[in-house]
Amino acid sequence: MTRKAAVLIVDDEPDIQLVMSANLKKEGYDVDTAGDGVEALKKLESRDYDVIILDHQMPRLTGMQFLERLRDRTTGSTVDADVPVIVITAYGTIEMAVQAMKEGAYSYLTKPIQYEDLSLQVKNAVERHRLAREVRSLRNEVEERYQFGNIIGRHPRMQDIFQVIRTVAETDATVLVHGESGTGKELIARAIHYNSRRKDRPFVVVSCSALPETLLESELFGHEKGAFTGAIRQRIGRFEMAEGGTIFLDEIGEMTMPVQLKLLRVLQEREIERVGGNHIHKVDVRVIAATHRDLQEAMREHQFRQDLFYRLNVVPLSLPPLRERLDDVPLLAAHFLRKYADKNQKQVRSISREAMEALCSYAYPGNVRELENIIERAVIMEKGESIQRAELGAAASLRKAPVYQISGELDLFKTMKAEAVERFEREYLSQLLRMYRGNMSKSARHAGINIKNLHEKMARYGLKREDFKEQRPVGTD
Repeated sequence: MTRKAAVLIVDDEPDIQLVMSANLKKEGYDVDTAGDGVEALKKLESRDYDVIILDHQMPRLTGMQFLERLRDRTTGSTVDADVPVIVITAYGTIEMAVQAMKEGAYSYLTKPIQYEDLSLQVKNAVERHRLAREVRSLRNEVEERYQFGNIIGRHPRMQDIFQVIRTVAETDATVLVHGESGTGKELIARAIHYNSRRKDRPFVVVSCSALPETLLESELFGHEKGAFTGAIRQRIGRFEMAEGGTIFLDEIGEMTMPVQLKLLRVLQEREIERVGGNHIHKVDVRVIAATHRDLQEAMREHQFRQDLFYRLNVVPLSLPPLRERLDDVPLLAAHFLRKYADKNQKQVRSISREAMEALCSYAYPGNVRELENIIERAVIMEKGESIQRAELGAAASLRKAPVYQISGELDLFKTMKAEAVERFEREYLSQLLRMYRGNMSKSARHAGINIKNLHEKMARYGLKREDFKEQRPVGTD
């Protein structure tokens, strides 16, 4: 149930207090009173109000002195300094109104009070305060969600990425994020934005693969009225929408060459020109781009501009697929378990040992996004307190097993995790070598490791290059 809006009336005349209280209570407000500013400040320390009605002339502390103390943010007080204040005065001069507004009053009314005017002022002030509070709450939630601590990863490669984010966040450097679908490229981009000095400005996302060339150009740079059939009015583009903030260009590798050329100009000159227009618009926007494609190969095939690549690749970030950091699976699974148990009001608090072992053995073609979906589905379907069954891929499932409690440090997973990782790694490398018929360079490049590491792993698992040379790639006749 929505709580009643709380109103504090601060006036040294009991009769006025009584009449105002009666009128506002009839309209459904929760009304409290104080005889002067000192008493009002004490009440504010123990309760939040949605609006304050304040008499200008009072003993001990005048209305203006009260406002000054209320708005003072240097005292360390927990009082809501943003609560709207309606000042009531018997001396309705322009000078007094200006002074009240300078001190932070929401509005003012003169005596004798017209209660229709008071009612409207209170209603508007309450709505404004609640909206401002919701905006603050949402902003805090967004900043908390995208802080580094909530990008889950204890693997050394993820820790290296976090360090780069910390270093680059406070700069305006262009960042190019590379990673497979589902590895969290947008999450990384948001983390950079919300930990930068641009965090209070817009974060605008554009999917370059979702729109054809003509629409993408208009989406990015805007268009003038009549620029093309259907352009019935002027439209500003995403770069202008992101002014002062960050634009995230997802799947930049799918952008056509003509649009790439226009983007290059934006990065070089920091200006855009709307489609069908002839006026240059300066823009102050940070660019973060992402792709799952190998842009080096795309350049060799003349599908991506070399000059644009070097403009984008100022700070490169390569996100590892989940199959290459399986030691993060227990941590991620625990995080998603808590998230979806709370969201769905379920009492699921643990994952069985056999279920966790299977989770740590899976290849995750959909990466972290797939693991999240697996855990969400398992939480929804589970009727007990421990996940006993979950679907991996299209058909695989987890059966009932003894309960395996998730602890804060997950120490009990170490032995099981190491065995699962080794089993997966041996099978994964075998499939790669079979696919590339023993070609070490291609196998290492596909796996995202150097050839030396590949040799070491092959020696550990007893894999020999010659055993794969004559085998046909998987999936061929």
